[in-house]
Amino acid sequence: MGLKSKTKGKVGEREVAELLREFGFNARRGQQFAGGGDSPDVVSDMEGFHIEVKRTGKQTDIFAALDQAKRDRKPDEDAVVFHRKNNKDWIVAMDAREFLRLVTKYVFN
Repeated sequence: MGLKSKTKGKVGEREVAELLREFGFNARRGQQFAGGGDSPDVVSDMEGFHIEVKRTGKQTDIFAALDQAKRDRKPDEDAVVFHRKNNKDWIVAMDAREFLRLVTKYVFN
């Protein structure tokens, strides 16, 4: 990964942390504090989620990113990928069954 890609990744992680803070969560970049390859890109008090961040100038392989998040998450966490291309808004990707389980819990409880 080139320097420009690493810088873009760090900027993306900061942007997602700021986005989470806008909605009332405590959040910060994760990698530089935890140091492990399986640590989430963003650590927050939004418990139960392993957050992977992809900030790119081109389309990313969202399935590969989701596979990475699934591989690195703890057993009780849902894998979530925040992705943004240049000049676009952030999107979130996750497994449909995990998403529907969350929505069902929210709607029916």
